[in-house]
Amino acid sequence: MSGKTLPRKELFDLPEGVIYLDGNSLGPLPRGAAERALDVIRDEWGGELIKAWNSAGWISLPKRVGDLIARLIGAPEGSVATGDTLSIKVYQALAAALRMRPDRRVILSDSGNFPTDLYMAQGLIDTIGKEYELRTPAPEEVAGAVTDEVAAVMLTHVDYRSGRMHDMAAITARAHEAGAVMIWDLAHSAGAVPVDLTACKAEFAVGCSYKYLNGGPGAPAFIYARPDIVTDVQPALAGWMGHDAPFAMELGYRPAMSTERLRVGTPPIIQLSILQQALTVWDGVEMADIRAASIALSERFIAEVEARCPQLALASPRAAEARGSQVSFAFAHGYAAMQALIDRGVIGDFRAPNIMRFGFTPLYLDEADIVSAAETIEDVISNELWRDAKYQSVSRVT
Repeated sequence: MSGKTLPRKELFDLPEGVIYLDGNSLGPLPRGAAERALDVIRDEWGGELIKAWNSAGWISLPKRVGDLIARLIGAPEGSVATGDTLSIKVYQALAAALRMRPDRRVILSDSGNFPTDLYMAQGLIDTIGKEYELRTPAPEEVAGAVTDEVAAVMLTHVDYRSGRMHDMAAITARAHEAGAVMIWDLAHSAGAVPVDLTACKAEFAVGCSYKYLNGGPGAPAFIYARPDIVTDVQPALAGWMGHDAPFAMELGYRPAMSTERLRVGTPPIIQLSILQQALTVWDGVEMADIRAASIALSERFIAEVEARCPQLALASPRAAEARGSQVSFAFAHGYAAMQALIDRGVIGDFRAPNIMRFGFTPLYLDEADIVSAAETIEDVISNELWRDAKYQSVSRVT
């Protein structure tokens, strides 16, 4: 890794005096993103009006942004479609997978999966019926639960609570050995850890762009479909923008002959433009360098916090290779402690019942930030600053 590459703090607008360890939940504002949004609003929408779909290239923006994301997840150009929300993309991928295995009735996930993925799976089952079943063994038991009953294996690569990371290549191979379709949720992986969708041969992957990709709150989701299966994918949500020729205005649905068939609604142009600008921070950056720096930062963080705060229990895997780009500690008073930290300029977040989460983004964090954050954590925990009454009231967003 070249020391000239990371970090790239000058490419982000971060508040002075803040150590931001929550990029695993919402990435910070990249410089130029606000100006890009204003250009789209004022010059393109304001000046070009509806002409901007052609004159400003709005209609092709989802594909252009998808190609930028593809590079970060080991996918070829044209294989990633952007737009809509992650929940919708989960539904699309899962519905398509079940149609690809019409003689099977089991969806396999795990008990640690992010709730929305499980909600969407159960909602799909409730809609189509036909005796489908959602199974959720413990994460470490997934590989052994892949049987010839399973139509689709749907897993989040990096666990949102602990940062535990599944072995993507091994589980995908096991799913294929059993004849199942593989779906990966990359919400906590894209821009955080190296992913090679081409090599692992998974049929589908989905993800959001507001975490490590820094696309902003509500930034659009993405979906990958393996190029050799695209023309066999039957979208359950057959939207106008997924039609092969939307402006032919045909009454019957004729899907696009590419991953574009997985587009649904009108693309969010302002958000996509912000995301396109945000992705420029990755120019010249390799995911292998990001991973090496992330491990170095997280290992230093674990060592510092454990030495300073024995009251906190590591809730993430000890082995760096089994962990994504976050570190979680369990603490009975984790919510109040996190509020005290935020009050002192160290921003992480909390997940029930007792998890304090810290994300490591080498694009804008360095070793000095990590040591300073650990010193603040020591102050809050050792001096029980979290006991202050103002930290006891739980906000709606934790």
